[in-house]
Amino acid sequence: MADRVVTLEGTLETLLAEKKYGTLRDVFVTMNASDIAALFDEIEQDKLPRLFRLLPKELAAETFVEMDAQAQELLIQGFSDNELKEVVDELYVDDAADLVEEMPANVVKRILKQADPEMRKMINEILKYPEDSAGSIMTTEYVSLRPNMTVEEAFKRIRRTGIDKETIYTCYITTEDRKLIGFLSIRSLLLADENDVLQDIMEQNVIAVNTLEDQETVVQMFSKYNFIALPVVDAEGRLVGIVTIDDAMDVLEEEVTEDFEKMAGITPSDKPYLRTTVLETFWARTPWLMILMLSATFTSFIIGSFEDSLAAYMALSAFIPMLTGTGGNSGTQSATAIIRSISLREVEFSDLYRVVWKEIRVAVLCGVTLAVCNFAKMMLVDRLLFGNTAISPIVALVICLTLIFTVVCAKTVGCLLPMLADKGGLDPAVMASPFISTIVDALSLLIYFQIARIILHI
Repeated sequence: MADRVVTLEGTLETLLAEKKYGTLRDVFVTMNASDIAALFDEIEQDKLPRLFRLLPKELAAETFVEMDAQAQELLIQGFSDNELKEVVDELYVDDAADLVEEMPANVVKRILKQADPEMRKMINEILKYPEDSAGSIMTTEYVSLRPNMTVEEAFKRIRRTGIDKETIYTCYITTEDRKLIGFLSIRSLLLADENDVLQDIMEQNVIAVNTLEDQETVVQMFSKYNFIALPVVDAEGRLVGIVTIDDAMDVLEEEVTEDFEKMAGITPSDKPYLRTTVLETFWARTPWLMILMLSATFTSFIIGSFEDSLAAYMALSAFIPMLTGTGGNSGTQSATAIIRSISLREVEFSDLYRVVWKEIRVAVLCGVTLAVCNFAKMMLVDRLLFGNTAISPIVALVICLTLIFTVVCAKTVGCLLPMLADKGGLDPAVMASPFISTIVDALSLLIYFQIARIILHI
């Protein structure tokens, strides 16, 4: 694909330089809007407006939606009022609302000025909902039918109004006051008799979400029920919009990216990596690094408190990185599994006891296995092969016992923290690798030195 893009980019620039605009237009009409948008990302910015103007009106709007915010702003600033109106008129309401949210105030003013009154009203309706709610990602362009219609009448309405709808594959049955009472797929309508009344053949078990429902829940429902569209209702059960599968996939990508960034100790950003400036990246990472650095001073304090013990048995200090690293890795394994389970609603806070008990059993098995392997390695490799007489069986026992207790503590902490965070209304992803590693480092050192004191009498 990369070679194809480079070839297309070179071809387009050659055709543009030779002013073969008809050929360029013919090339574009054979391409998908997403591919054109990806291609435009590689084109020099000064050539972008000329190439965009060659796209047919409908394809231009579809391509515009797929482009990143920076390229969209560049194009809007170069558009005449008529050109901007043509693009805005072709946008679906949810795409127009997303555009308005991402653009600076002066650009938003131009966009709303060129939108017709009905479009402005629908955009404002969507923008009034809280960020990350179902209402904020829905579109108000859906097919609504009445229960007393016949199949023939339904098809007439779909043909008359469907041209402007984002999807017509699922039609919703509503009363005069817009109460959602059922739905029908186009397949069901096609297979029904034209004289059948909709209320007799419609599906009445409607699964819908409230406008204030979290967008993560919406995405999970798409996955669970294999929807291509999900109705959104207000507090009175009135249909106000639908969320389509393409918007759900966009949300899924955003949520996964945000979770990865939080788990890595980075403040989430909406911008692509290469579009983020050095200073923006610096500000996103430094606060977390500062917090983690300061919290890691507890580790230094613990080591300093046991200087005499380390002086008596210098061999103990050599195994500190192995113990803390194993503990951090064990905690991260549990945390990752639990964070994923929480996001998929596979576990809830009421499952806390079951989760902890399972992780403890897993930890004991892992810890004992690692301890046995490590004891054999220390005796055969460190002591016999390398002749390190400081590694006595009693020292190896201290290290291996510490390994068992560290793994148990780490996995317990790793499963507890995300569940407690979720219960407290925080994103469980925040309690991931960096925080868990810091906590487990301190715990593993405390365990290490206490076991050493008991067994070695230091």
